[in-house]
Amino acid sequence: MTTVRYFAGAAEAAGCSSEEVTVETVEELMAHLSQRGDLSTVLGKCAVLVDGVRGDDPTMRVAPTSTVDILPPFAGG
Repeated sequence: MTTVRYFAGAAEAAGCSSEEVTVETVEELMAHLSQRGDLSTVLGKCAVLVDGVRGDDPTMRVAPTSTVDILPPFAGG
């Protein structure tokens, strides 16, 4: 199963810091995660990294051994 890790506000919205899911593409992952109320409200603002590579392409493959990071925007300076 793919490990999904949530950071900052995404973790708060997900109610956990990580979970295991079974998906094959970034598009499938986002559809799966969008079904969760609070999480769906922050997903559109988050960056998605699949094994450290930005997952902007919805057809990008997600392997069962992949780690996906869901990163909301960070303020800084």
